[in-house]
Amino acid sequence: MFNVNTLVRANIAGLTPYSSARDEFSGEAKVFLDANENSLGSPLKKWYNRYPDPHQKAIKHKLAQIKGIAAEHIFLGNGSDECIDLLYRCFCNPGKDNVIICPPTYGMYEVSANINDVEVKKVSLLPNFELDLSGIEDAIDNQTKLIWICSPNNPTGNSLKRLDIETLLNNFKGLVIVDEAYINFSKQKSFVQELTEYPNLVVLQTLSKAWGLAGLRLGMAFASTAIIEILNRVKPPYNINQATQELVLTALEEVGQVNDMIRLLVDMRDALAEVFSSMPTVERVYPSDANFILVKVKDARAVYEFLLSKGIVLRDRSNVQLCGDCLRITVGSEQDNTLLVDAMQDWYQLNA
Repeated sequence: MFNVNTLVRANIAGLTPYSSARDEFSGEAKVFLDANENSLGSPLKKWYNRYPDPHQKAIKHKLAQIKGIAAEHIFLGNGSDECIDLLYRCFCNPGKDNVIICPPTYGMYEVSANINDVEVKKVSLLPNFELDLSGIEDAIDNQTKLIWICSPNNPTGNSLKRLDIETLLNNFKGLVIVDEAYINFSKQKSFVQELTEYPNLVVLQTLSKAWGLAGLRLGMAFASTAIIEILNRVKPPYNINQATQELVLTALEEVGQVNDMIRLLVDMRDALAEVFSSMPTVERVYPSDANFILVKVKDARAVYEFLLSKGIVLRDRSNVQLCGDCLRITVGSEQDNTLLVDAMQDWYQLNA
């Protein structure tokens, strides 16, 4: 039987969280003289002189409606990167515990581990970009606390097999974190609805991709109430600023518009993949469930430099495991995509 209290760091289990001024009363109030704010206002909107809601209750309530889960299962971070960092700080003892990542994958799992002095065990994806379950099993030891799974995966773009992820959830005694930053572009079902089935599951999502709110920095973690309570105990009291909370609430009213953008981006992704597949310089276009495609080309670095000279910036992933001579290409606007295709044809003409 999974018990998160056996996994959490001892100092975190005994931590008394910071109690902000806004935590120490309940109900409505008219006069706030508790937090040493500037009561005369600010050069901006008057209410920016007040600290934001430390629990982001309005956003969580709206997200709960959209996701079909209880608000108590939601944690909000300053981008998904804060959620990643907090999971290390809550559950991994520096210099003692380890985690497993499956490269090629999102780089912040390893960077955050290094910042927190946590050993990283790397179990590479198989050549078809699926999980190596036997390799993961061999890598797990008594000090393994977290397994990081990115699905759809960055930079490969594919959704990992659901059964493989479920196998890990059923057999691993630590936390399995499924990062679904690109789930809105995939036909695969989110794991958010499986929280009651798997108490060791943490699902990460973001408003940076499909919702187009990368500049606001709001990430989401979905987990059991026990895990959410631990994350809330450790986070800074006002980690989501007032402007972000206001703008996110407005954006969350536009689900229809977001769905329209998702459909358009998926259509353009598939069209872009088809065009690239026909180019002589392209060796392979990998299937994608994200808002980008991974493309293997001849002499990727030279292509990258040429496109950069045309003012077009891609991501060169040539030095990433299993991604030799690969470029990661975000789906742009129709104009962006046309300029990219034209530039690629120019490259072919120059090097034919």
